[in-house]
Amino acid sequence: MNLDLVLDNLLSPPILFFLLGVFATLVKSDLEMPTQVARFLSLYLLFAIGFQGGHKLAESDLSIDVLWMLGAASATSFIVPFWCFAILRWKLPAHDAAAIAATYGSVSAVTFITAVSFLKSEGVEYSGHMIAAMALMESPAIVVGVLLARWLGDRETGKPMNWGSLGREAFLNGSVLVLMGSLIIGFSTGEKGWESVKPLAYDPFKGVLCLFLLDMGLVAARRIKDLKSSGVFLIAFSIIAAVVHAMLGILIAKLLGASQGDALLLAVLVGGASYIAVPAAVRLAIPKANPSLYVPMSLGLTFPFNVIIGIPLYYSIIQSLWS
Repeated sequence: MNLDLVLDNLLSPPILFFLLGVFATLVKSDLEMPTQVARFLSLYLLFAIGFQGGHKLAESDLSIDVLWMLGAASATSFIVPFWCFAILRWKLPAHDAAAIAATYGSVSAVTFITAVSFLKSEGVEYSGHMIAAMALMESPAIVVGVLLARWLGDRETGKPMNWGSLGREAFLNGSVLVLMGSLIIGFSTGEKGWESVKPLAYDPFKGVLCLFLLDMGLVAARRIKDLKSSGVFLIAFSIIAAVVHAMLGILIAKLLGASQGDALLLAVLVGGASYIAVPAAVRLAIPKANPSLYVPMSLGLTFPFNVIIGIPLYYSIIQSLWS
């Protein structure tokens, strides 16, 4: 692994603000981010990355290679929960295994956004269709996780499943809607639309990301305490699954002939774990699942590992393979 990449990433402003949030929690500071402000920052980042992705997509051709990439990305989100569930069932009941499997089959938008910031700092180009890939990967894992919980595990949920509500949570939750809506608007308006919103969608991006990761550091440090009673198994799974899945993403990108920038983004998409969309859907669809397991695993362990170590590690591997 290229240690210079790790050091550069570690000393970048967004990561330092994340570590500041962790430190503030550990020393019991009263620093906190108001809930509405944190939500606004999240929506801004999804809007900015979606609009820019739509603009990039409008500039490129929707070739067969792009369609292959989108199809492969969606397929991983569908397949990954199955093997995660099989491994987790060694130690956990079906409802908890299914919830965690859905979490690790879905994606982390903030990890993706951090990887985009990393690529920009390294001067590496990426394709707009990777934003669409992220949006397509959000929901399949949720549906698979619910099916695993119902068909292969304990079916006693206390009430009939409302598939309409699940569909709304999986495909129309706020993060997916803002991301896809911004992508479509950016694609439809092209260069003219991008130039009109660039002062808002591009210039403040990194500063907003710093503030958002400050809040993520505060939350992640609190959540990781919830895993103390879970033992080594889930802690190890949180890291090993991230690396194994990222390697799968890199392999797929290599087979499809993707660029280095796209390969990194696919790696963090496959190697990430959701802590926004999946928990919202799982609370509705798998009510017996324990949120003190799947939320701290994704937010307290996998997310910090990926943004601090994983991104430069994966990019270093990609550089070696592509050269």
